[in-house]
Parts: sequence; structure tokens; C-alpha cells
Amino acid sequence: MADFRAEAEGMRDQLIAWRRDFHMHPELGYEEHRTAAVVADHLKRLGYQVRTGVGKTGVIGVLEGARPGPVVMFRFDMDALPVAEETGVAYASQVPGRMHACGHDAHVAMGMGLAELLLAHQEDMAGTVKLVFQPAEEGGNGADLMVKDGALEAPRPDVFLATHVWADRQVGMVDVTPGPVMAAAETWSCTISGRGGHGASPHQTVDPIVAAAQVVTALQSVVSRNVDPLEAAVVTIGSIHGGDAFNVIPPQVEMTGTIRTYEPETRELVLRRLHEVIEGVAAAFGASAEVDLAPLTPAVVNDAQVVAVVRQAAEAILGPENVATGERTMGSEDASFFMQQVPGCYFFLGAANEEKGITAPHHNPHFNIDEDALPLGVAILAQAAASYLF
Repeated sequence: MADFRAEAEGMRDQLIAWRRDFHMHPELGYEEHRTAAVVADHLKRLGYQVRTGVGKTGVIGVLEGARPGPVVMFRFDMDALPVAEETGVAYASQVPGRMHACGHDAHVAMGMGLAELLLAHQEDMAGTVKLVFQPAEEGGNGADLMVKDGALEAPRPDVFLATHVWADRQVGMVDVTPGPVMAAAETWSCTISGRGGHGASPHQTVDPIVAAAQVVTALQSVVSRNVDPLEAAVVTIGSIHGGDAFNVIPPQVEMTGTIRTYEPETRELVLRRLHEVIEGVAAAFGASAEVDLAPLTPAVVNDAQVVAVVRQAAEAILGPENVATGERTMGSEDASFFMQQVPGCYFFLGAANEEKGITAPHHNPHFNIDEDALPLGVAILAQAAASYLF
């Protein structure tokens, strides 16, 4: 078996250079033209079969081994966020109001490094490597669009692997957890309609602001009193808008929010109760309510058998004492669109370092990573791939 950690450490400087270049040139979802061009050029120079423009700006690279075997797919997301960077590092974003505040710059760099590392072992491979560089993970459902654009075909993957640099774990540690690790997400909105009028004559109106205030309070009971305490769910109200003047009761109030769940049964319960609470409370105050729901992403659910392979690979690279389990988040991830069709493992790669002051959370203007994570991520992914291909 190759010493993948040593090989990945040997490309440390290149990995850092790639990551910093992407960090300085962040691009939002479906605008990753420069990033995609750099990736595609790199894969082509290595001799990969390359498809571009998949799901608008996605890139796919395929490398066939010396002998037939399984197809192992890796996903690396490319998009940045509309965040103004405040890290003060020398390689800070050069694009005002844009920042790699979630670590996707690191993911792309690791994907490029993995492409190079696996190429060096092509003659030992019995199977195929499929590298997918995805646009628009941050709310754009780029994975879904790539699937619809044929990303899971020609060749069809047998296993899916992905990682995310993680601010809640110290560098040198990973978390590999079976079952659901990221939540299904929906957005919801509602319009509560009453009868507007003068603020001094509330008895002549049906006040939607009062109704909306009671809806906010009542929705807190959905999770606390309807969901099994051993299950997880979130109901959040993210915005409320109503009225324009201090002495006018408006005719309508608009609200938006999000729902997060792991299990389909819990999801159905929460969605039903959301409708019932909003419509029922509004009616109790003489108002009416229209509720709209829009699904964003399914839950990310790790396959137990693939998790076992990734755990073994991580332990080989980092030692068993540095491989944890149990990390879950109510955040969402559109890698779930791939994982609905292909058994896979999505694991968290520690990238924080308290001694270096790298502690800011994801999506924060001060977010950064300890770049020691880069070769570790490449090595773990390569080690996992070897379990299927070598």
C-alpha cells in the first residue's frame, strides 16, 4: 500500500498555493468561471477525461485504472459567499463583498491534489476515479442541477465520497459518522391578512401584526411539544415585515423561515403542524393565512458500509485516537442529491487551530482554516479510494 500521507505532504506547498489563489478570487454560485477553468485545465494536463459546463459551471474529470473495477466518485464544491472578508491575511479576497467564508477554496485545492496523487497510481488501479467539482452549493442546489445534467452517468459511480473542512474540529482530527449528519432543509413563507385601519381605532380592524406575534410564539411549541424529544428538528422565523407608519394598522404581514429535520416522518409532522399552527392562530384572531413551502435539500445520510471504509482510512492516516464520531449539524448540504442515488460518506475534516487563532465559525468574515488540513484531507480521500480500487 502506498504511503498516501507522505505523498500528500509532498504536495503541501502546491496545495496551499492553489487554495490561496482560489481564496483571492472567490466566485458566487454559478459564476465559478475562473475556478472551473483552472480546474479543467489542470485535469486536462494530467490526462483526465474532462467535461465542463455540467450544471452550468461544474467540471467532471474521469481517470480509468489499468484494470476494470468499481467507480469511486468524489465531490468538491467551488462557490464562495457574499461576505466581506475581515481576516487581514495576505491572501485575502480581492473581490469586494465576496469571500470563501466556508472553505470551498480548500475543497477545490484538495480535489486538484487528489487528481494528481491518484494519477501517480493509475497502473495499480482496478476501477475508475470520478472527480466532480460542483457549483452553487451555498443555496443554489448545484448538485441537483449536475445530477439532472448527467453527472451520475458515463460512468455511473458505485460509491460517493466527500469531505468538508470543519471549524468545530481541531486540525488533525476528523469526524466520520454513520446515518444522518446534515439536515433536510425547507424554506417557508406566509402572508397573514387582516383588515387595515387607523392605529387609534384598532376595534375597526383585524390586526395582522398581533396575529403574527402570536404565530411566532405558537410555532415554538411545534418542536417542544409535537416532535419526539429523541428526534431533531428546527423551526425558525427569519423575517417579519408589516406596516410602514406608526399610526397605521397594515392589512398584511409577511413572514419567512426555515425548517430542518433528519427523519422523513419528523419532516412530515413539522410541515403539517406549521400549516395548522399558522392558519389556526390567524383564524383565532379573525385573520387568514396563506402558507407556502419549498424544499431545498434532502438530508445527508451516510451509508454504514462506506463509513466503515472511510473510518479505517482516516485511522490509517491520523491514528484511531484522532477519528471521532457523532458530529451532526442542522445545516444542510446539497451533496444529498448525489447520495440519494449513490451510497456514500460525507465526513468532517478538522481545520481549526486555537493556538493560531483560527477559531471563527463558517460564514463569518474572519473565517479561515489551518492549511495543515489540506494534505491530511487528500491523504484520507486517497486512502479511502485505495480500499475500493487497489
